[in-house]
Amino acid sequence: MEKVVVTVGMTEKNYSAHVNVGDGIAVATGKTFEELKDQMAEAVCFHLEGMREDGDEIPEVFNSEHELVYHFDPESLLRHYSGIFTNAAIERLTGINQRQIQRYASGISKPRESQAKKIEQALHDLGKELLAVEL
Repeated sequence: MEKVVVTVGMTEKNYSAHVNVGDGIAVATGKTFEELKDQMAEAVCFHLEGMREDGDEIPEVFNSEHELVYHFDPESLLRHYSGIFTNAAIERLTGINQRQIQRYASGISKPRESQAKKIEQALHDLGKELLAVEL
């Protein structure tokens, strides 16, 4: 199954996302991430229907089984998980000062690529550790 990358961002109150579909773009918003995913799936289908009606060439990835994969920017990721992870917890995982984490989450400053990778790697490591847990 091929993967189609959807870029996720945050507005003040909503999630927003976009994905390139051929020469066009499909966009969606939602109050929750689940709502955003539903809206994006509908937006892609709607865009593809329009392309078919217009006789436009459909990108090959959309002619077979595909999966929408959501890529967050650091601000959106931190805001998405703010109800699960405190800034102090992210500091313990990453070694990045929690005040700096808050600046990233609020969009006041953007992390350097190395800091963004550090956050991503720390969350992946935690995920692997949790997958190894058995009860």
